[in-house]
Amino acid sequence: MTGFASLIMVNIDCAEPPVLATFYSEVLGWDVTHSQDEYAMVSDGTNSIGFGQIADYEAPTWPEGATPKQFHLDFYVDDLAGAEKRALDLGATKPEFQPGGERYTVLLDPAGHPFCACLRS
Repeated sequence: MTGFASLIMVNIDCAEPPVLATFYSEVLGWDVTHSQDEYAMVSDGTNSIGFGQIADYEAPTWPEGATPKQFHLDFYVDDLAGAEKRALDLGATKPEFQPGGERYTVLLDPAGHPFCACLRS
C-alpha cells in the first residue's frame, strides 16, 4: 500500500518537556535537539519525539482510572532486566500491574506515560 504522507515526529504532552527530553535521550541514546521550558525534542537524525508543555497536565493512570492512557511507546531491548534497571535509575517507575509476563515490562516515564521494554526476539 502506498501512502500519501510520511511521519515527521510524535509529540507528547507533559508538564516538564526538558525532563522528558533528557529521560528519552538517555533511554534511546538520541540527542536532545531542542530544550526550553515549553517544548523540547530528541532525535536520532531520522526520527524525532517532541515534548510539549500543557497547563494543568495530569498523568494517565495505569492500567485504568480517571485519566486513561492515550498512547504508549514500545522499545526493543536485548536485556529486559538491565533495561528496566536503567530506566528506573533514570526516573521511570514500575507499576504493579504487569500484563506481559517474561517478554515485556510496562514502565512509566517521569511524566507518568506508560511505555514497554520488549525483549528483542
